[in-house]
Amino acid sequence: MSRIIENNRGKIGKGFLFMLVLFAAGLSSCNKSQSYSELLREEEKVVNIFLSDQKVMLDIPADSISFEIGPDAPFYRMDEDGYLYMQVISKGDMTDRPESGDVVYIRYERENLKYKYLYGESVLEGNQNGFANEYNKSASFVYKNTYLESTTALGTGIQWPMKFFGYNCEVNLVLRSYYGFSEDQVYCNPYLINVKYFKPEY
Repeated sequence: MSRIIENNRGKIGKGFLFMLVLFAAGLSSCNKSQSYSELLREEEKVVNIFLSDQKVMLDIPADSISFEIGPDAPFYRMDEDGYLYMQVISKGDMTDRPESGDVVYIRYERENLKYKYLYGESVLEGNQNGFANEYNKSASFVYKNTYLESTTALGTGIQWPMKFFGYNCEVNLVLRSYYGFSEDQVYCNPYLINVKYFKPEY
């Protein structure tokens, strides 16, 4: 009987020690967690590093016609704070453009720039090519709508090209989380995203 008690004491002591180690590890990880302002600074740094290898224009043309197009076109800064940059691959059909309240379908492929910076690897996701699945193959938004969950989930930045171009256009966007998908805003994840825009087929 006394041997059993001694064994249990040993187990309790080891268990308590193990719990202390876990608690200390938890405190250590909490101390290492970043504040929101630190995440924003890191996001800005990551975007600046990506853009340092690109041709960047700080002003957008006064009209939709003067944008340079193609894979070697510059990234245009779309807002004064530098939260959104756009490279135009194709302007699409300039005679067929969405109006407020119209549904716009998109096919996209995106890359987390922070993940690439931290780990040196590209991880692609979206609904283009082999990435399509039943959940996201029909991603869409209602143009100029800021209330529908299906629209706000994609963020506001993805709608910006529709101000300038028509259906079937294609762009590359550098989106900081402020304009990005709602799921990326908590952790301040910036993305490079290729987007193609389509008119609904009725």
